[in-house]
Amino acid sequence: MVFLVVGVVLVIVSTPPVGVVLLVIGAFLLTPLAVIQPGQTRVVQYFGRYAGTTRRTGLVWVLPFSTRRNVSIRVNNFETNALKVNDADGNPVEIAAIVVWQVTDTARATFAVESYFDFVQVQSEAALRHVATSHPYDTNLPDTTSLRGSTDQVSAELAQEVAARVVVAGIEILEVRISHLAYAQEIAQAMLQPQQAGAVIAARERIVEGAVSMVEMAIQRLENESIVDLDEERKAAMVSNLLVVLCGDQRATPVVNTGTLYN
Repeated sequence: MVFLVVGVVLVIVSTPPVGVVLLVIGAFLLTPLAVIQPGQTRVVQYFGRYAGTTRRTGLVWVLPFSTRRNVSIRVNNFETNALKVNDADGNPVEIAAIVVWQVTDTARATFAVESYFDFVQVQSEAALRHVATSHPYDTNLPDTTSLRGSTDQVSAELAQEVAARVVVAGIEILEVRISHLAYAQEIAQAMLQPQQAGAVIAARERIVEGAVSMVEMAIQRLENESIVDLDEERKAAMVSNLLVVLCGDQRATPVVNTGTLYN
């Protein structure tokens, strides 16, 4: 083998025309070689015409004198900017979403749009704006879709709209999820007051319910164990005092009565 290689080298050196021809043939055979990583493809153009896509990984031989463009078919994701839009009721809200996507048609991704990365991002934000303006932020009406109360339904609707917009670029939308949703800062305090009031009312209901059960238990034990004999008027006074102490916002100040209830 060594003698063969040495002989070839001697032939090339001794006969320059043959050496040039062999070098040209070697360059012709080696130039089309390409290494393709897993999850990557090569879109091949032959003199400006689409010649196909190479999806096989490893060391691959493609057409000589062709141009090759690397296109990833791995799963990608990104988060849109927090967009300020008006919902269906005209209230300004801030909304953002996470989009999971993948290239399925490498030819369309390469030739149908200038940059499929920028294309999917711009179209995702456009779809997000449209969906956000189609629904109210929140609603008390039954069977009404809202951004806050119907997150899964809104996300599914958003995924369908994004998919319809980017199919021209050979891109498949795998998932879309709302990642941020809030009232705009200028109206957030005013719009959250009903929610805060509802939370206060719910908390008060639990406090009153617990206080009534505690008063009932106290009077029942006093009567069952014959600790003190209470008439209806004294029971009413005791209930009133206990409810004031248990339901008050501030700590009650104890007052010692040195007389009787009737004096």
